[in-house]
Amino acid sequence: MEEKVETPVTVAPTMTVETTSAEEAETKVAVACPPKKVEATNKQAEEEVKTTETSSLLGMVEAYVEIKASAEKFHHMFTAKPHHVSKVSPGNIQNCELHEGDWGKPGSIIFWNYFHDGEAKVAKERIEEVDPEKNLISFRVIEGDLMKEYKSFLATIQVTPKHGGTGSIVHWHFEYEKISEEVAHPETLLQLWVEMSKEIDEHLLSEE
Repeated sequence: MEEKVETPVTVAPTMTVETTSAEEAETKVAVACPPKKVEATNKQAEEEVKTTETSSLLGMVEAYVEIKASAEKFHHMFTAKPHHVSKVSPGNIQNCELHEGDWGKPGSIIFWNYFHDGEAKVAKERIEEVDPEKNLISFRVIEGDLMKEYKSFLATIQVTPKHGGTGSIVHWHFEYEKISEEVAHPETLLQLWVEMSKEIDEHLLSEE
């Protein structure tokens, strides 16, 4: 039985962030876009979401998500089997196709169908970097809905084993350049990937 708690947090005029907790889960969420910062806590996994600006248009958001699965298995999902993510998180990802190259190889092109902010959207991404030793993979968005608001968008996923215990920490990192100051930071998109990380973790654990 899950208990859902919603904590609306105002980080800027007309901008709110909500966190949801479940039984047996501990979550720490911090959203920062200097000088704004806010924190909320729940149970079991620890997430930290940050937003920083280096100029009016350049920005970066990142999140740390604690999972129970191994770093290698989570990394393998995004390198060798990203097309399986739609089965694991169908509410967020509807489809993932390989358009050019090979799964998990730099230079390869992947096309995503996803659901974000109440709308069906698409993204074509090029794999920029893959480092199996660091369990790291980077995707650069080259076409799709994000390109309507951002001149550039790079997403990096790195998974590291937890020190002194089982499980791993998933680090999501977005770097981007907005087309104008009116464009919002992609915090809601980051929250989508945080939610998806938890669903992937549950799937990987069920396979053990």
